[in-house]
Amino acid sequence: MKIKKGDLVQVITGKDKGKQGKVIVAYPTQNRVLVEGVNRVKKHTKAGQTARGSQTGGIVTTEAPVHISNVQLVVEKDGKKVVTRVGYRFDDEGNKIRVAKRTGEDI
Repeated sequence: MKIKKGDLVQVITGKDKGKQGKVIVAYPTQNRVLVEGVNRVKKHTKAGQTARGSQTGGIVTTEAPVHISNVQLVVEKDGKKVVTRVGYRFDDEGNKIRVAKRTGEDI
């Protein structure tokens, strides 16, 4: 997967189009990422009691995973944030390095 945990990404389609956020968790087997502040959903939790006796439950707002094809990596070029695709190259020792296609810089 070309997007990793900690990357800054921008949503390119859907209800949150244009929003930017940091990747919290990547799910490579499902081709999805959890992005901070994007695709927020309301979840209704059943009321219950904790060990101290306080009430829990109600409506909780959390982020839901977004498909990897709906986000694009954001890199900085000359002080501006630019969205780019990700490519790979190998260095002299054979290590795989991610490269920003638009700027040509290593990520």
